[in-house]
Amino acid sequence: MTMTAAQDAPPRLGGAPVDIADCTVIVPTYNEVDNIGLLIPQILAHPRCRVLVVDDGSPDGTGTMVERIAREEPRVGLLARPGKLGLGTAYIAGFRRALAEGAQLIVEMDADFSHDPRYLPALIAAASRDYDLVLGSRYVRGGGTTDWGFSRKLISRGGNLYAGIILGLPVADSTGGYRCYRRGILEAIDLGAVRSNGYAFQIEMVHRARAVGARIGEVPIIFPDRRVGQSKMSRRIVLEALVNVWRLRFGLI
Repeated sequence: MTMTAAQDAPPRLGGAPVDIADCTVIVPTYNEVDNIGLLIPQILAHPRCRVLVVDDGSPDGTGTMVERIAREEPRVGLLARPGKLGLGTAYIAGFRRALAEGAQLIVEMDADFSHDPRYLPALIAAASRDYDLVLGSRYVRGGGTTDWGFSRKLISRGGNLYAGIILGLPVADSTGGYRCYRRGILEAIDLGAVRSNGYAFQIEMVHRARAVGARIGEVPIIFPDRRVGQSKMSRRIVLEALVNVWRLRFGLI
């Protein structure tokens, strides 16, 4: 496995096997009924993992499907919200629930299979052994994207370069949403102070993690386009990211 460190430091923990579900995988959803029923079993195939779906009132019945699965599977939970409240608030709510339930590791993961569950062991192992925050990275050796058009590649690469230069982030992929946190680093971050709510949320969390001394590593992932449904990306989300990077730089949020 290829792994890069954002901060030079020796490993802290041994890689002792764990036979309990101490890792909560948070999956925010809005209209993902065609994906979530297929995704959950693939996550649960990893014995350390629980699933917490944060559903923003999906009119397609995503929440109802998850609720039905949860009645039969104790490692599945549903956090139902009344409407579409944004990616950042969904993850913050999920973090709080996972921490309250005793999770030692917490993973962010999309519902659309652009985040392949086969990378979960690499993320979990790196967080268990070496790092406080492990990023699934498209832009380290061994990582990449598939099925993307030129404009999407330009926005993604440019966004990472933009954030990295302005904030001095020592990582290749600060905008990706497939990552694993140790419990302690989320407890050290003031989650109530996080202001970004779109894809800027991912940048802000890397910035805040680094500010509290997190050791950050990256593992390579291949990121395909989503299998089913429409992308949630919008001009408003891109604009928020452009503006909030500067607000973070000058301590305005």
